Amino acid sequence: MKIWIALLLATFAVGASAQCTCESFKWATCDGTPCQCGVMVGTGEMQNLNCSKLVPKCFLMKAEMYRARKGLSTRTGGKPVKTAFVDNDGIYDPDCETTGAFRAKQCNNTKECWCVNSAGVRRTDKGDESLRCEKLVETYWVRLELKHKPVNNAVDAAKLQAAIATAIQNRYSFDKTFVKEVEYDPEARLIVVDVKKEKGDRKADLSRMAYYMEKDVKVLPLFKDQAKFEPSVDGQKLEMEDILVYYVDEEGPTFTMKRLTGGVIAVIVVVILAVAAGLLVLYLARRRERGYSKAEVSGPIGLIDF
Repeated sequence: MKIWIALLLATFAVGASAQCTCESFKWATCDGTPCQCGVMVGTGEMQNLNCSKLVPKCFLMKAEMYRARKGLSTRTGGKPVKTAFVDNDGIYDPDCETTGAFRAKQCNNTKECWCVNSAGVRRTDKGDESLRCEKLVETYWVRLELKHKPVNNAVDAAKLQAAIATAIQNRYSFDKTFVKEVEYDPEARLIVVDVKKEKGDRKADLSRMAYYMEKDVKVLPLFKDQAKFEPSVDGQKLEMEDILVYYVDEEGPTFTMKRLTGGVIAVIVVVILAVAAGLLVLYLARRRERGYSKAEVSGPIGLIDF
């Protein structure tokens, strides 16, 4: 009898262990009863995770940076309004709150610091450690520009919005009512998706969904399930081949001309020189015209025959 009880307990333990996984993050390790999952984000530093929903972007970036430092496998990878901006800085090792939110000021373990929005994207010029970031500005609007691979049949634009919204909800457990508009250019195979929440909303986190989708399309999915983001229209799956993410904050970014890259400065200098050269040519041309005009007036008078 005791043997049967031991076998039953062992079987139960194996079953519980098999169920102790983190479906929302493939690099997480899980163990215990009840199941507890976490991921390494630094030497000897384990970050506990709630795997019942998407992992906060700040924790994801820290885990990716840790894996990159350890040589472990990892893959990183039209504006809706004039204040929208793209994450041009790429991945860095962020400072996170215990909730998984980004801290407003980031320095990436250096003496160079900057302010970020709630999506962890830089929204100011870089400065030194004295830089002040008064608050974490919320991203309330994300624009996703997706391009799908060629398909056999024409895509019904009218059905596309519902398909995109449903795919976002199913794949990312994200309320599809936040998908406000979908535009489609069939010739370019370009899909533009506007995901918005009300200003002041601090519950919905657009950055998690956008980051997971970006990984699905650009590199390798963060989910344990390695399926891709593939909306289905009339039974035809749309496989994405490119994505660009724009962020719109409740307050506009504060970039200035101080920290322009060398390439941008070079372009500005060339434009200024071209304008100056054009003005100089115009000035000289007008001087020559005035000279010709005087010659035409004085010339005939000097030839009068007395």
